[in-house]
Amino acid sequence: MNEFESLNVSDETIDALNKANILVPTPIQAESIPVLLNGEDLIGGAQTGTGKTFAYSIPLIERIAKEGRFVKALVLCPTRELSLQVKAEMDKLLVNYRLSSAAIYGGESYVIQNRKLKANPDIIIGTPGRIIDQMNKGNLDFSHVSYLVLDEADEMLKMGFEEDLETILKTIPEERQTALFSATLPPFIKKVAKRYMKEPKSIQIEAKTLTVEAIDQQVYYCKKDSKRNLVVRLLDFYEFKHIMIFCNTKAMVDELLVYLQNEGYKVEGLHGDLKQALRDRVMQQFRSNSVNILLCTDVAARGIDIDDIDCVINYDIPNENELYVHRIGRTARAGRSGTSITLSTSRGAARIRDLEKFTNSKMTEHEIPTVEKLKENYQKKLYMTIKEAIEANTDNTEFDKMIMKFSRESSDPIPVIRGLIALASKDGIKDYPEIETFRRGRDSSSKSKGKKDLGKKESARGKDGRLKKESSRGSKFVVIECNLGEADKVKPNLLVNTLHDELKIHREHFGKIETNKTRTFFEVNGEALRFFETKKKVKLAGKTLSFRLVDKKMR
Repeated sequence: MNEFESLNVSDETIDALNKANILVPTPIQAESIPVLLNGEDLIGGAQTGTGKTFAYSIPLIERIAKEGRFVKALVLCPTRELSLQVKAEMDKLLVNYRLSSAAIYGGESYVIQNRKLKANPDIIIGTPGRIIDQMNKGNLDFSHVSYLVLDEADEMLKMGFEEDLETILKTIPEERQTALFSATLPPFIKKVAKRYMKEPKSIQIEAKTLTVEAIDQQVYYCKKDSKRNLVVRLLDFYEFKHIMIFCNTKAMVDELLVYLQNEGYKVEGLHGDLKQALRDRVMQQFRSNSVNILLCTDVAARGIDIDDIDCVINYDIPNENELYVHRIGRTARAGRSGTSITLSTSRGAARIRDLEKFTNSKMTEHEIPTVEKLKENYQKKLYMTIKEAIEANTDNTEFDKMIMKFSRESSDPIPVIRGLIALASKDGIKDYPEIETFRRGRDSSSKSKGKKDLGKKESARGKDGRLKKESSRGSKFVVIECNLGEADKVKPNLLVNTLHDELKIHREHFGKIETNKTRTFFEVNGEALRFFETKKKVKLAGKTLSFRLVDKKMR
């Protein structure tokens, strides 16, 4: 029996749920569906992974199924990824209905979207910015909408959509049903509820329904400056296959991305400043395992639904408790186990305790893997590789003459074996930098053995004025001269966007920018100099960019 039958949904919906093998409603579905089927407005406190899409989609479809041929329902989402995920889920429910849906979002061709809209879809799912663009072009009319959903409303506010939401809400008839889902209830959400909703019912799902027992929650303590070196040790020690690393800012995603790429890892980054084509390419690479590490911000990760994540690493501790649950819930899906690792400084110990209280679970404090442990793991892996090669080549006689020659030259096989192992491990164990670490509740620090951290300040430029590797890492601005100027039609915003897309230099690193006919001068934070340490050729206006540090005061 399908337990959704007890919620009084139609036979057509039950059949669609059975085909999707969805038989038992989640708590948010069980509480929301009867309220919405009754025509009441609803404010639902629910996070990603709770089943809220079906919670509002089932009543939406059943209530608009008999209406005329207009846009009858609008679902607003903060990101393209969530919009596409909502459409995919909703389409599962539409198999027995003569209704259609369309996803409208930034980054997709207007030609494609205009074609969708000309087909007169019944349900529009999309992001506020592109929805308003299409409204202004006269391609969207919401005068007949009877069902409105604001999905992850708090995230839309964080992304700056408050004014857009106001604009859209004013165009929708007052005689409608509204469902709002939000993990938190900031003041604007309450204002929306008061101004645009009719005596909404409120449903809040407790956090205990969101915890995943199959997740091994770990925490490592270290100094802030050692965090990226700690990530390298953990990646090498555990050798996870599919990893998501969360940072709190776009700038940190960019910085950590360049560092890990320089260390040889297959990693890409995802955040809101990336162009849509690049976002699509990154996700395709991650899904196909051509990259196995995805760095991202919380907003950029919305709507990403991948089942085989081995580990989630919180490079930065999230600012909100709910975000921690969202993040670690990316692993241990579809019956699998998983690992979450949180990196914390000594100051973060109180936040760790808050998260443990919120999730009603403990994070296990782990010692940072020592260089000796990493060497031991490396040798075990090398041993198994050699052993497998030996077993696979028992009948191979191709090198017998060479083997006999070695045996005649010496009766001791040890030097030969050592030489072969040295060849097999020519890259050897990494030279791991030193890490300063803290144990929770202690003020004194201890240092794990290894090479001293690379942080010495050196001259910001060589004798020829060119950028110098391991140059100044300070927070002060330095001035860089670029070989293109106004004659090359270079504008400051175009230059910043190009350097961001090509070299991963975040906008926050730039200061003042001046251009003349042939040159551009710009301030950049000393921390960002590492991004210029690349052999990659960057082109703008058909010409290759070159850079050099200069002594110049910006006006």
